[in-house]
Order: sequence, then structure tokens, then C-alpha cells
Amino acid sequence: MLRSMKDMEDYTIGATDGVIGRVKDYYFDDEAWVIRYLVVETQDGSPRRKVLISPISIGQPNWSERILPASLTRGQVQKSPDIDTDKPVSRQHEMGYLGYYGYGAYWGGGGLWGAGIYPDELQSGLQKEMSRTAVPHPHDDAHLRSGNEIMRYYVHASDGDIGHVQGLIVDERSWAIRYIVVNTSNWWIGHNVLISPEWIVNVDWAESHLSVDLTRQAIKDSPAYDPRLPINREQEVGIHSHYGRTGYWPRESTHSAVQPRL
Repeated sequence: MLRSMKDMEDYTIGATDGVIGRVKDYYFDDEAWVIRYLVVETQDGSPRRKVLISPISIGQPNWSERILPASLTRGQVQKSPDIDTDKPVSRQHEMGYLGYYGYGAYWGGGGLWGAGIYPDELQSGLQKEMSRTAVPHPHDDAHLRSGNEIMRYYVHASDGDIGHVQGLIVDERSWAIRYIVVNTSNWWIGHNVLISPEWIVNVDWAESHLSVDLTRQAIKDSPAYDPRLPINREQEVGIHSHYGRTGYWPRESTHSAVQPRL
């Protein structure tokens, strides 16, 4: 099922022995467009700080009570590597973080998470063993971006501006970003649309804008997005058909058949 990351603001992160804190931001991978970490402000009785919580540790969410349970103890989080979330997170920091929790590396392997699609696969011994061969130099660019920061970005079509980023829609199992919510109200009153990251041709991180290979008219005529309603597969098919694009789901179904969950 698809969820809005905007709806997850201030969600509680629950440990196995209490509450860790609340979600304040998140880091996504600007190459794979996957949520790699939640930035959580601790509220567990220890000195308040911001820590990273990987989707690798997140279990089945309690959506009605706005809780994301983590297979971690509060003590583990309190003693976790100190990472300044106000600065870019380096690959060296990530390696220290993943090593501390005993997780496999998500980079390499051909899937969204190592060789697989789902983050919890990186808790398994097989995936951790496979990921060791994919560990790069510790100073490599980690390609992590702040979800809060991208909310200010402008979106350009092939023939002009169309609006700004309003939100991100994420697959609740894989944490892949399936759609960018674009607010086009500066051009067409009250019209929000969904655009797949796969249709982005360029992102200028310094100038805070992204470009898609779609025309303004095609975007204007696309199905409107209503954040009050859940997104179903029929709607997704309609969006992709409108733009003459293929969906992501056939590819992932094939990958799941080849790489079963462990």
C-alpha cells in the first residue's frame, strides 16, 4: 500500500521496551529514490537528540495510532553512533551505523535493498554476507537528501514551470518513493498531480529544482491527486497510461519471484 510521507510527520517510533521518539525528517537516496533513514527526535528520558532509524528495523506499522514499531531497545538507540543530522551523512557514518546494529549494506546487489526489495531482508545472515562484497570506499558519496528540504523544490516540465513539490508517496513495504506530489496551484487552482521519480531527467540540487520529460499540457490533463483518498492500483495504471509509461509493479513482481523474502 502507498502512504504519504507527510502523514508520517510526528509518528511515534516504538522500541521493544518503550518509546524512542518522533519522526521529524527522513533521508532518501537520490539515485534509487528510496527512504533510507527516518530522523527521529528522542523522547526516551535520555538527553534529547536526533538519531537515525533505518526501515530495516521497522515492523508492521500501527497506522491508526500513528506508531512505527522498531526491533530495537531504547538502550541500543541511546548508545548508537552520534550522527549530526544537520550535516550530510557520509558513507563512513553509514557503515558505522549499519555495523553497530548488525545490518547488511543496502548499496549494491541490484535490488532496492541489497539484492532484495524489502529492507527487513538485510537483517538476514544471507543478505548480510552478500552485502559485504558491495561495501565501497568509506568516503564515497552516500546520495542522501533531506525529505524536508525537497519540499521547497520547484518542478519544471519540458516546456516550462509547473509547480513545486508538495509531498512524497512511499510504498509501505519497500519504502520506495513511488510518486512525487506536485502542487500546480500557481498555474491551475487546486490541482495536485502525481509524477514518478522515473520520469525525472535532471535534479539541480544547488538551485532546488527538478525537471521531468513531460509537457505542461500533459501534466495539466493528468488525473488529479486527492490526498484524502488512498491510491489504488487502478489509479496507478490510469496515471501511467495517461503518460504512455509502464508501471513499476511488473518488474518488481518478477524480481520478487527470483529473490524471495527470507
